[in-house]
Amino acid sequence: MIKPTPTSVLSIDFGRKRVGLAGCDPLGITITMLPAINRISFQKDLEAIESHCVYRKVNGLVVGLPLDENGKFTPQAKYCHKFGIKMAIKLGLPLAWVNEHSSSWEAGQKYKLQNDRTGQLDSAAAALLLEQWLREGPDLQPISKLQSPSKAS
Repeated sequence: MIKPTPTSVLSIDFGRKRVGLAGCDPLGITITMLPAINRISFQKDLEAIESHCVYRKVNGLVVGLPLDENGKFTPQAKYCHKFGIKMAIKLGLPLAWVNEHSSSWEAGQKYKLQNDRTGQLDSAAAALLLEQWLREGPDLQPISKLQSPSKAS
């Protein structure tokens, strides 16, 4: 994969109870874990994420998809895909997908956050997704050009 063009992005680890968040500076040098959002409704999630986007001058979203070990969609990946597209459309931001297979486990190990219920684990997973995106891409794509990861080459 080709490294993406550095820009200020918000990385999102969608879950059914919480949304983990992490952001990077416009040069893609510093990654910051942000407080996780406790899910209430899509509208409340949107308002909280939009607030981060405005404050951080975000130019795109990186969304994790929990694909299975063969790179196929899981039920949770389908949910994240739908949520990511809806969020990107509402915010008017381009989007990139990152396979987050085992990211929560990896974040738990790296940051010693096993069994965390505070949201730190969710945001640590978002930070790992952002690290992966900065290393491997893909570039952010406008919603009109997005492909499902299962169809992308």
